[in-house]
Amino acid sequence: MARQSSYPWWGYPSRNGGWPGYQATDLPPIESPITVTDALTDEALSALKGNNAELFSAVYQAYAGQVLGYLTAKGVSDPEAVTQDVFLAVLPRLDDLSGGVSGLRTFIFSVAHARMVDEHRKHSRAPEHHEFEPERDTRESSSAEAEAMMRLAPLEVMALLDHLGDDQREVLTLRIVAGLTVEQVAEIMGKTAGAVKQLQRRALITLREHSAVKEYVSS
Repeated sequence: MARQSSYPWWGYPSRNGGWPGYQATDLPPIESPITVTDALTDEALSALKGNNAELFSAVYQAYAGQVLGYLTAKGVSDPEAVTQDVFLAVLPRLDDLSGGVSGLRTFIFSVAHARMVDEHRKHSRAPEHHEFEPERDTRESSSAEAEAMMRLAPLEVMALLDHLGDDQREVLTLRIVAGLTVEQVAEIMGKTAGAVKQLQRRALITLREHSAVKEYVSS
């Protein structure tokens, strides 16, 4: 399908390809349509390299909803504003990233994780819980634990995660809400893949004791 314009909603590049003077208000609302068809492939990402406007548009469409869901589940007080901050930080680094879509996804959620930690430190208080909105979840793969959690009401999910330790809760949030692989979670949290698997296993053992998930998570 032909695009109406070579440049999306946030403006035009400078002559050297940069994006000067962007503010969070320059980005579109997260409520913009985000669907599974917007998922990036390595081939599409490679084809868009060198076209900053189209590249950022595709990246934002593919991942903004997932980042918002992650920040919401982690109790960030203004997840939409922080989501915009995340993508403003990602923007100038897009041309330098390697590792294809997997590397891009890991980098985006590394930035989101760091912003989440900064927000909680800044407010110096317990995280607030906001409802996770499943319609914004564009993950392409599923898992037993993801299906078990997503069949529960949002408030039930938040209540269940509260039974976990900080690291276990972070692992499940990144694995289920953000849809990251074990290796990507390990890189973001600064742990080995084995440690992440152990945290996930222990978290699921804890959750299996709750009747709400016994029906869906196999032993």
